[in-house]
Amino acid sequence: MNLPAALQPSSSSIQEHPKPAILKKCIALLLSCASSTQKLRQVHAFSLRRGVLPSNPDMGKYLIFTLVSLSGPMSYAQKVFDHIQSPNIFTWNTMIRGYAESDDPDPAIRIHSQMCLNSIAPDTHTYPFLFKAVAKLMALRFGEKVHSTAIRNGLESLVFVRNALVHFYGVCGQAESAHQLFVTMTEKNLVAWNSVINGYALNSRPNETLTLFREMELEGVRPDGFTLVSLLTASAELGALALGRRAHVYMVKMGLDRNLHAANALLDLYSKCGEIREAKQVFHELEEKNVVSWTSLIVGLAVNGFGDMALDLFKEMEEEGFVPTEITFVGVLYACSHCGMVDEGFSHFERMQKEFGIKPKIEHYGCMVDLLGRAGFVNRAYEYIKNMPLEPNAVIWRTLLGSSSIHRNFELAEVARNQLMRKDPTHSGDYVLLSNLYASGRRWSDVHMLREKMLQGGVKKVPGHSLVELGNHVHEFVMGDLSHPQTRPIYAKLAEMTKLLRIEGYVPHTLNVLADIEEEEKETALSYHSEKIAIAFALINTPPGTPIRILKNLRVCADCHLAIKIVSKIYGREIVVRDRSRFHHFTNGDCSCKDYW
Repeated sequence: MNLPAALQPSSSSIQEHPKPAILKKCIALLLSCASSTQKLRQVHAFSLRRGVLPSNPDMGKYLIFTLVSLSGPMSYAQKVFDHIQSPNIFTWNTMIRGYAESDDPDPAIRIHSQMCLNSIAPDTHTYPFLFKAVAKLMALRFGEKVHSTAIRNGLESLVFVRNALVHFYGVCGQAESAHQLFVTMTEKNLVAWNSVINGYALNSRPNETLTLFREMELEGVRPDGFTLVSLLTASAELGALALGRRAHVYMVKMGLDRNLHAANALLDLYSKCGEIREAKQVFHELEEKNVVSWTSLIVGLAVNGFGDMALDLFKEMEEEGFVPTEITFVGVLYACSHCGMVDEGFSHFERMQKEFGIKPKIEHYGCMVDLLGRAGFVNRAYEYIKNMPLEPNAVIWRTLLGSSSIHRNFELAEVARNQLMRKDPTHSGDYVLLSNLYASGRRWSDVHMLREKMLQGGVKKVPGHSLVELGNHVHEFVMGDLSHPQTRPIYAKLAEMTKLLRIEGYVPHTLNVLADIEEEEKETALSYHSEKIAIAFALINTPPGTPIRILKNLRVCADCHLAIKIVSKIYGREIVVRDRSRFHHFTNGDCSCKDYW
């Protein structure tokens, strides 16, 4: 790219040695351009006419620094940089920083390579900027090489470099490496704490995230908005509502509730904990909203079963002038899918492309396959997959397998399973889905055949577990759990629940129990599912009438869904169960999903 004509120096105007007074004036003018790229361009033109640029390193340094500070176009900065004779380390670092903070951080690596080829020694600022770029690119192997170079240069132990390293390893999925570096730091500032906490939060390690946050509190380090985003993310993943509420109180006390990133994370927490009323309240109290705020609530309403409200909010978002993103449309299509709105789903899918120019990604096609499958149009879903412009991934085929199992379409279930055997042969959930289907048809020989294939392939079934938060502690239960200190009273309450369920007319749903055993044994197996144990635990440890919240890592089975509906009526409790795909709000014998899940 060439400089604009107005900014091109004439041969007569370029001086080898511009007067110090002119240089000083140009630099002073640049410093006055703190908020305007247009003024910067005018100063640039003036400096070219006076012969200060293009080659003067001091003027070039200030021009590039001001451009980067204004988040100006890096193509402009690069053109200026290319004309500077012998740029100093500050200028090299500024270019790396500019690319690191841009939407295209990749050239930062090229600039660093050029710097090395020119024998420019890095300083204390080089590596923090470079690691920021490498973290954005998630270039783990390259980052490790740069880490080795930093050690050789004796700069690895500097606090700014170490902070950047902790952030880099955390973002690249190496939370343990980030923590090891953090532990060896002699000086741990807020940035370091935030980086290591965020590393665990990003890598779905909520327990470690919360443990480090408590350590941070004990060390007397005051959290900021970034800390709270990580804390709320971890709390949302664990379903730790009480801890999230504590964070909310702290946010209000410290004035951080006006931090939009933290407020959006809080909105997401309440949505993911099934507290949609509180999510809506946080949303409506926001002084400033961005598209993330709208999208978070739209998705929250959708996964909590309030599809109509999600679509109304989407309409309101458009009326307010916000432009939906591809993620917003994932939420909209999800709402349509989980509420059986087939026509609305196809309408929004078409609008996404025609009105907003958003090219559908695999996630959007996945929503459409799910939309058709859930509604019982399994054959249409299969045809849709075959006509997709993108190659269907394992998730798409797994979605078809799930809907085929629900609607007992043996033929398509086996088609989907054959595709999954090629794309993801070790996923235990696929075997379970097909086994459920075979068991529902009493095809026990096929069930046993699948079990043999799992054993031969070394595939292990992911054990179901349920989490309950009580007293700032998350209790975990698995099927038939006997490890909890309250095992005796829990099983006594479980026996009471079973007795009262029978009185209410409950009949166990045993079709999908994966064993050819006596009916009585099947019923016993069902009564010890982890979510039932978790509910029994909550019933004996919480006051009457208070809501019960359960987080389940797998899809709630048909029997548990039926039983929990009746339990909510017997004990007069609202029971909120978050399974792997959505929320179920059980109240007075009914569920918010209307048995459509």
